Amino acid sequence: MSSIQNKLPTVARYSLGLAFFVFGLNGFLHFLPQPPISGPPLNFIGALIASGYMFPLLKGTEVLMATLLLANRFVPLALTILAPVMVNIIAFHLFLEPAALALPLVLLALELYLAYSYRDAFAPLLRAVNSPHVSSPDSHRSRVPAAAS
Repeated sequence: MSSIQNKLPTVARYSLGLAFFVFGLNGFLHFLPQPPISGPPLNFIGALIASGYMFPLLKGTEVLMATLLLANRFVPLALTILAPVMVNIIAFHLFLEPAALALPLVLLALELYLAYSYRDAFAPLLRAVNSPHVSSPDSHRSRVPAAAS
């Protein structure tokens, strides 16, 4: 594998993490100017805000998962939690604000590429049949080795 191919997952992880970190923080701090919106997009965003919890939950999740991506910790978990957020972002822009679909498609491509890059972590989730973990009686015993005599 070439040096560039080795660095692509890191670049994608930082790019996706930075995007979610900035846009998530913007939901709280409002440092990016927002273009004027009206009609169904405004109604949708207004409903998220009016709920009193959904918009902060969404933006807080984006910031937390972005932090995990940027810190290279629990990346498959962060990608899993961000997946439904990405579905909603794509659906929002596809159905309500199609003119601004380009950036969400780039973020979706980064998410899918990272999921592919971490495919070994997702493989157990994609098995059609699994068995629950059964504890053995020995699993409750201490794993400390006995003292040598």
